[in-house]
Amino acid sequence: MRWALGLEYDGSRFCGWQAQPQGCSVQDSLERSLAQIAGESIKTVCAGRTDAGVHALGQVVHFDTSADRPLTAWVRGTNALLPAAVAATWAHPVGAEFHARYSARSRRYRYVLLNRAVRPAADFGRAGWFHVPLDVARMQAAALRLLGEHDFSAFRAAECQARTPVRTLTRLDVRRRGDYVVFDVQANAFLHHMVRNIVGSLVYVGKGKHPPAWIGELLAGRDRAQAAPTIEAAGLYLSEVEYEARWGLPSTPRRPFEETVYWE
Repeated sequence: MRWALGLEYDGSRFCGWQAQPQGCSVQDSLERSLAQIAGESIKTVCAGRTDAGVHALGQVVHFDTSADRPLTAWVRGTNALLPAAVAATWAHPVGAEFHARYSARSRRYRYVLLNRAVRPAADFGRAGWFHVPLDVARMQAAALRLLGEHDFSAFRAAECQARTPVRTLTRLDVRRRGDYVVFDVQANAFLHHMVRNIVGSLVYVGKGKHPPAWIGELLAGRDRAQAAPTIEAAGLYLSEVEYEARWGLPSTPRRPFEETVYWE
């Protein structure tokens, strides 16, 4: 039987999503816990691999098992065995044709950037930080140039293994909430470090280093070396993965800090 599982985790406590020989990843922890519930080895597939330090509020995985367990066992039972920094939020039986990665219609990420002169303490590991005041209107104007289907080679990590750099960006909002600048990015799929590279380049525009039109020039030039450095992982959250309604998957649950500046 195939199950889909919703996950949230604090990426600062793991070496990324993908399994590692030293067993330090989210996938390693999850598969160990699921195996104890199932009484057999479990292999998981996720909707979007996240790097070390990147968080998730709406990660989705699937796994196959011959074990007959109630839904509560896959959520509450698994959570009882998981580290405190990762939790299953829901479980749902799906057909064998469902695939957490390939069945996804889009992914949405949020980047939270603290924009003030002094570094964060309470937000350490949960938000990025930039000390120079940023002009959000300039960043919004630049962001519009990235919407649509494009070759995003200028925002692609050198180690990216995607077969094509072409992606369709359907949303890129930039908003200020007090001392925070919040970026919401949605696309059919993302290249390795694509969101962090886009945010890094928008910050260059926001601080006045380049005009908004520079983002369009980067896009056309397809040269990663001409873009800004990759911004830190701390502020990045995989916030939602969208699937067709026919799968009947639960929506991403309401979060404890949804009403704070992070999630307005």
